[in-house]
Amino acid sequence: MSAGSEAPSAPPAPAGPGGSPDDPVEMLRRVNDAIGQQIVGYQDVVRALSTALIAEGHILLEGVPGLAKTQLVRTFAQTLQLSFRRIQFTPDMLPSDILGATILRPKDQQFEFRPGPIFANVILADEINRAPPKVQSALLEAMQERQVTLDGVSHPLPTPFIVIATQNPLEHEGTYPLPEAELDRFLFRWIMEYPSAESEVEILRTRTRAAETAGATSVLTPEDVSRLKSLHRDVFVHEDLFRYLAAVVRQTRVDKSLLLGASPRASVQFLMAAKAAALLDGRSYVVPDDVRRLAFPVFNHRVILRPEVVSRAMTGSGTAGGYGPVAQLIAQDLDAVDVPR
Repeated sequence: MSAGSEAPSAPPAPAGPGGSPDDPVEMLRRVNDAIGQQIVGYQDVVRALSTALIAEGHILLEGVPGLAKTQLVRTFAQTLQLSFRRIQFTPDMLPSDILGATILRPKDQQFEFRPGPIFANVILADEINRAPPKVQSALLEAMQERQVTLDGVSHPLPTPFIVIATQNPLEHEGTYPLPEAELDRFLFRWIMEYPSAESEVEILRTRTRAAETAGATSVLTPEDVSRLKSLHRDVFVHEDLFRYLAAVVRQTRVDKSLLLGASPRASVQFLMAAKAAALLDGRSYVVPDDVRRLAFPVFNHRVILRPEVVSRAMTGSGTAGGYGPVAQLIAQDLDAVDVPR
């Protein structure tokens, strides 16, 4: 099958004709429009957040301060009528500050579980790398199993549930790098860039007016999100696409420039993301372009470059610094795998 051809045995497309309200493409447009009234120039990030939510993944937003990451995530939750909690990670935090605790009620001498801020649909883990490893690890069960276990009792988290973490790529003093086991639980690490010149002019035009107290308009409901997730389960994947995606992931493990390649968990999450991307494009089937477009955000936080490759990139021309060397190697690994025809 070719990158642009439809699988003959694919089921009918889930999107309604003419941009009906139940069309996933139309839903994404409405979310983008609602967020665009508050925040300018981040349609790609909104699509990434939507993809992660539908695919039941989590996302790590990496960018310098002042890019409106917190406002973007809060507004995203408001447009979907989802509960939102912001957790500011600090070095003096305890796991109970996130998960909650079991306390003894003096009146009747009974133990009572008091849930922490993790019990919301959308969790903003702000500056996640500022908390020590013990606190960071408190998120592992929640992110993987959608539950919290305290004193031997498991407490399910609300549905849908997504952790959107942020970190600053420049400040390293007083931070604790996320371990590989935790990074692997994030579907994407999305690199947020500065807005374009046109977007920045629009920011100056709109954000210097009197502050508006009204929040973002709710354009979807939790039921709409559930319907999208139901459609997501029915997205068709051709056998050739299973093999192609597996080959792309395995290529990162045999690449001699990489010390660590992507895990089997990455393969599963990658497939879920590709199906969500197809859905948001108005298709009921996955094509190779879905895999190729998502390879960088899926892999960039999972693969580790060998020290000599990093050193060569820093002294070479054209790829020094930033994410250039990683992006280049991921692109090479993609090109090394034959695309299904």
